[in-house]
Order: sequence, then C-alpha cells, then structure tokens
Amino acid sequence: MKSIVTVTSRGVITLPAKLREALGLKADDVLIAETTPKGILLRPAVVLPVESYSPRRLREFDAAEARLTKTLSRKKKRAPRAARRMASEA
Repeated sequence: MKSIVTVTSRGVITLPAKLREALGLKADDVLIAETTPKGILLRPAVVLPVESYSPRRLREFDAAEARLTKTLSRKKKRAPRAARRMASEA
C-alpha cells in the first residue's frame, strides 16, 4: 500500500488512517525510522519499561522475600509429619 504523507515544519508525519489500520498501528505506538538505499524505512519498535527502585521499595521487596522464606520453611517442617502420619495410617 502506498500513501503520500507530508512532513510539517516541526518534522511531524501523519500516517493515513487506512495505512495505520492495515499495519495495526495505534496511538502512542513507537516506530524506528532508518535510512535505506531505497529511502526511509519505518518499522515497529519494542519498548520495554525500565523501573528503578528506591531504597524504600527495595526494603519492601526484602521484607516480602523474608516473609515468604519463613512461610516456606514452616511448610517444609510440617510436611514430614504429615507424611509420617499418612504412612502410619496405611
């Protein structure tokens, strides 16, 4: 599909609706623009969010992990008793 687009003085290009629909592009999608021997190539970009954690958030993670470790160790201690009980009932 070919379309004619115009570049504004600010460098903005509007892709026609039919072209966006055909390519599955929606608002706020990110594209990579690169030059090729034939002209400009636009292709979808994969953008992964980067999250940086504050010291407070890191402490929250550590506390949650400590609670999980404690819970799991309790379950491991209980499991052998239950297994012994089942074996004695058999």
